[in-house]
Amino acid sequence: MEFFTIGVYNSEEEEFFGKLTKNHIDTFNDIRQRRGVWGSRYAFVNSNRLQNKLQEMSIRYVHTVGLAPSPEIRVLQDKSDKQQKQSKKERTQLSDAFITAYEHEILNNFDFEKYLKKLEEQGALKIAVFCVEEFPEACHRSLAAKKLKKLGYKITHL
Repeated sequence: MEFFTIGVYNSEEEEFFGKLTKNHIDTFNDIRQRRGVWGSRYAFVNSNRLQNKLQEMSIRYVHTVGLAPSPEIRVLQDKSDKQQKQSKKERTQLSDAFITAYEHEILNNFDFEKYLKKLEEQGALKIAVFCVEEFPEACHRSLAAKKLKKLGYKITHL
């Protein structure tokens, strides 16, 4: 199995889905807790619409809420964003407080063995790990990817 990470901010719909096609993604792993985005620009990644489009493209959709940050962890990043006077869409990196909490509370308690076995049983070969931020370093998907890399998997950020 090979893993890719993908965000949506500053992408157009055609470009976003084109990245999946170009990289022969067969499994789309949504790791958001809340699977919606405000506004019309990114409505194509709201859960139902996204799942319908992926089905048309013959890409399996998997929601792994266990890799989503808790509301309490998200508050840590929100506080940092406010201190830095930046919006979520402008963020280029995660705060140390968020990283520490996410690693301790989420990654240390997530059953990667079960997760990987399930993907393998589904025949997943090229998996896109998705959340909304444009830059992987600004999103928890980079932390999940870092853990997967430590487990020996190839990671490509799209």
